[in-house]
Amino acid sequence: MKNIFDQNDTSHFIKRINALTEDSFPKWGVMSVDKMLAHCNITYELIYESEKHKKPGLITKWILKRFVKSTVVSETPYKHNSPTSAMFVITDNKSFEDERKRIIGFIQKTQQLGADAFEGKESFNFGKLTSTEWNNMMAKHLDHHLQQFGV
Repeated sequence: MKNIFDQNDTSHFIKRINALTEDSFPKWGVMSVDKMLAHCNITYELIYESEKHKKPGLITKWILKRFVKSTVVSETPYKHNSPTSAMFVITDNKSFEDERKRIIGFIQKTQQLGADAFEGKESFNFGKLTSTEWNNMMAKHLDHHLQQFGV
């Protein structure tokens, strides 16, 4: 698995993102490329712009920690057409260029902050995570959707 905190691996992700075009078409699923980028940006919004999103209630957070967390933070790749949480569903069209710039900025910011900044950091949905769990969650999600669009 790539390391989102490593500059070389970050460059690898950015190169793949820059290989996308507005006309990129998914190998599976129904998201357009602009919506996919916006969808991936939500992961980073939950870290850096969490005020944009409604926090889960105690019961919801317990369910997420108990039944979803292990899937999200493990190294096991996501299956094609896996279900997604409602907060990650993008229904309106987005600016491809704006979303691409945002995701690259978020990736660079995360890499620059480094693993130490994420060790024991509270997750919006899952409670405190290790830097390895943060890496797995972010890197796996990016890789899944970049593969979805053939880059």
